[in-house]
Order: sequence, then structure tokens, then C-alpha cells
Amino acid sequence: MKLGIHTAFLSQFEFGEGLCFAKELGAESVEITTVGSAMRTYCDLDQLLSNKKKLDHWQQALKHNALRVSALAVHGEPLSPNKEVSLEYTNRFKKACRLAEATGINCLTTNAGLPEGEPDGTAPVWVIDTTKPFNRSILDWQWDKRVFPFWKEHAKIAQDHGCSIAIEPWIGEIVYSPITLMQLRDEVGPTIGCNFDPSHLMAQRIDLPEAVRYLGDAILHVHIKDCRTDQKNQRLKGLFDMTPLDAPERRSWMWTLIGWGHDELFWREFLTALQLVRYDGTLSIEMECDYIQNIEGLKKSVEFLKPMLLSGAPLDGERWWQLAGFHNLVED
Repeated sequence: MKLGIHTAFLSQFEFGEGLCFAKELGAESVEITTVGSAMRTYCDLDQLLSNKKKLDHWQQALKHNALRVSALAVHGEPLSPNKEVSLEYTNRFKKACRLAEATGINCLTTNAGLPEGEPDGTAPVWVIDTTKPFNRSILDWQWDKRVFPFWKEHAKIAQDHGCSIAIEPWIGEIVYSPITLMQLRDEVGPTIGCNFDPSHLMAQRIDLPEAVRYLGDAILHVHIKDCRTDQKNQRLKGLFDMTPLDAPERRSWMWTLIGWGHDELFWREFLTALQLVRYDGTLSIEMECDYIQNIEGLKKSVEFLKPMLLSGAPLDGERWWQLAGFHNLVED
């Protein structure tokens, strides 16, 4: 597995400086965002697609720092009932596919989005209670009329450009769990896979090693950040906590640095699970913690994670019992 950093958290640096900083931290790859202010610094799609000199400079800067691109991050509101917002997403998605094909990048990371609950609806609707018949009908309509058609179309676009789509299960989205991710993949096909972000699953009390085993080779990309639980707040608010993120002291759970929510043994078990399903991609660090400064958080995340990384490909080469000549332990 390879150490990576998401460029959304390098926004205080200019492009070359940010890549140099990532390299100095020990990163082998970067996940380059096409969203927000960091997009203008790290991946201005319009400029890179229209100006060969700038594209060459972009690629040379990555090469100079010995960094590969693990994925282009194309997060947004793909299923927004606001047609302008949804169209903006689709246009950016298509441009990202073109850039990926031109530069040999084979993965887009994104979120599935959340549609309205009925024809001509104007607000996204997240259904989490299916004990009521009208909620079940909303959910069926969302998947059949909005989710499946949209992602079939976009999977075809990605496939035509040689890309896979790694969707991040995300609280408040139509795809928020391993089960809903596979619901989408089973319908659309293997172009759709998972961008496995542990923190969103931890907040739902989903068992990470079990989720990794369940998803298996559907895991195309992995984010790295932790989730801290405040037991006192959770006893009153439960898991569906609406407290703003900028008030972490009042939340029942919050995102944090790897190692600040779960201990080293927990993370070793997670990495072991990834090894056993033969995941050999990037672990892309995100710094989403409201009580630690950004640079310090990135450094501490790397310090915690790096000693646990295994450089060899999962289960490749001779096993220990073969090297030791103990073939009778396994072979008849």
C-alpha cells in the first residue's frame, strides 16, 4: 500500500510547494481535487485541457517530486434537484475524465449524491426509516428513476475514458454504507467501486474489517481519517447529531486524525483486512479535524500511519512456510 495525501488539505501551498511538502512527508501519491479553492491551485481543468504547455508543466511537477496521482477527486452534488448544480457536476465530471485519459489516471473519487423524493421535487430527501410505506415508495423512486439512470450514464462516460469511479459511502447521501454501495455496483457494473473512507462508517458503528471483507475487490481507493466519539454527548444525541462541525466539543462524534479516535491495534486490524482482500492502492490522508492545525495534523497523521505500512504487494511472492521449507503445513 502507498502513502498518499489529498490535495484539498494542501491549499495553503502553491502547486509546486504543495507537491514538495507531500514528498517531504513521505507521500508516494496525491489525490488531486477538482473542487473548491484547491482546484484552482492543483487542477484547473479548463486550463489543463486547453493549454498543452500548462499540462506538461503539471505532469513534470508531479514527476519531479516522484508522485503519482491516485485519483482525481470529483466530489459535488451529482443528483441535486437543482438542474444547474447537477449539470455543473456532470460537466466537471466529463472534463475530469478527459484529463484522466490524457494523463494515464484511471480512477475518479466522488460521492453518489442525494436526489429529491418525487418528480419535480426541489429538496434532496434522505430516507432512513422504511417502516412507513410512503418512505419506502420514495426510496424506490429515488433509486429507480434517479440514481441508477444517472450513474449508468456516468459510468459509461468514465469507462469510455478508461476510468473507474470510486464512490465514497457518506452520511446523508443515497450511498452511505457498504450495502448501498453494492446496491449501486450490482446494478451499474464494476466500473463503480468504493472509495473506502473509514470515518463515515465509524460514525455509523459499522465494523471496518467486516466491511472490507464484504466489499473485497470493489474497493478501488481508500481515504484515511479517524472518527472520535464523545460518550457524554452521544448518550443524549445518539448518532444522528445535528450539532455544527465547528462546535466539536458538543458533538457526539467528530472526524479527527488517524490514531486520535481509535488505537494502533484497531488500525493494524484494518490494514490487515485490506491486505487479505489484496488491496494494493493508495491510503489517501485527509485532515478534517476542527481542533488541530492543518499542517500539524498532516504531519501527525503520517507519523502514525507510516510505520504500519507494508511495502510489498499483498500476498505476492513466496510465503514464509515456502521459504522455510514447511510445505507440509499447507500442501499434501
